[in-house]
Parts: sequence; structure tokens; C-alpha cells
Amino acid sequence: MNILAVYAHPNPASFNHAILETVVKVFLAKGHACTVRDLYGIRFDPILGPADFEAIQKGSARPDVADEQQFIKEAELLVLIHPIWWFSMPAILKGWIDRVLSFGFAYTVTDQGPAPLLRGKKAAIFNTTGGTEEVYEQGGFQTALRASLETGTLGFCGIETIHHRFFYAVPYVTPEERTAMLVQAKQDAERLVSS
Repeated sequence: MNILAVYAHPNPASFNHAILETVVKVFLAKGHACTVRDLYGIRFDPILGPADFEAIQKGSARPDVADEQQFIKEAELLVLIHPIWWFSMPAILKGWIDRVLSFGFAYTVTDQGPAPLLRGKKAAIFNTTGGTEEVYEQGGFQTALRASLETGTLGFCGIETIHHRFFYAVPYVTPEERTAMLVQAKQDAERLVSS
């Protein structure tokens, strides 16, 4: 399987990076190809600007966007790893979505309305939070986050989300709890590539 891991956290010593290392290690050990796009590491430009719209109107994409789109084309499984900040994703990932999942590449419009162009692709999402699971459930945030990313973004483009794991209150858990979370991430990754 060809896997694309899109990672969005600025700190290479973060727990998000530990998740990235854990799942990529599993994918490679199981014999799968895995490309990592560290959005901060590559200094991805998240600003959707006039030049992007000009390219879309011409049926093309700016070179940096075309590169990211090619990675998506080649991937069967898209893995997103990012923290939840202000009950949303980091701005750099939102910008990647804005620029890369563009009209003509990820979706189009027909006489019947919007139509997805990335059918057949799967997605898995790993998120970390500062808040507890209770806070996220009581406030409806988990449901809202799932609907926004799984349905409103990926699903709109035809990508089926087959896994979404939240690791809660990461800054406040014990080292033992963090270790258990990484064991969970490893098990999740193994299940993703076992079928």
C-alpha cells in the first residue's frame, strides 16, 4: 500500500511527532511505502492567494500545490497527524487543505451539484488535545470535529475516513499514560495495514 502521512506540528520533540514516528515505523515494517509531508519542516505556504485562483481557472496548480496533489494521487491511504488547537487544526494544515484539495483536483461541480474526485482513497486521523475527553464530549466538540474533517472536508472530496483517534489531555497525562497512548497508536497503525 502507498501511504501519505501529512504531519502538522512545529515541535520535533512533540507527542505528535512521537505518534508520527510510531505509525510510520509500523507501516514500513509491514512493507508499505510511506511518504511523510512535514508541513512545518517543508515550510509549506498555507496562504491561498490570487495566484492559486488563477492557476485553478486555467485548470492547473502552482508548483508546490501540484507536488502535494501528486503525493495524494499516488496514495491509497492518507494519514493526518495533528494537534487540536482552539478546537480546530493548525493553520498550516488548514492552508494545505485550502490550497491542495482544490476545485478540479479534489472535487468538481456538475449539473447535479458538487461531485468528489478522490473516491477510492481512505483516510486515518490521529489528533491530540489539551482538554479531557469529558470536556470534548460534553461540549459536542468531538462530534463537531469529526463532522468538519471527516464529512465536510475529506468526505466531500470522496475520501473515506476509516479511523479517527483522539488522544486527550496530552500535556497533563503521566509518562505511563503517554506510553500507553503510543502503544494504542501502534496498534491502530497495525490494524490500518492488516486488511
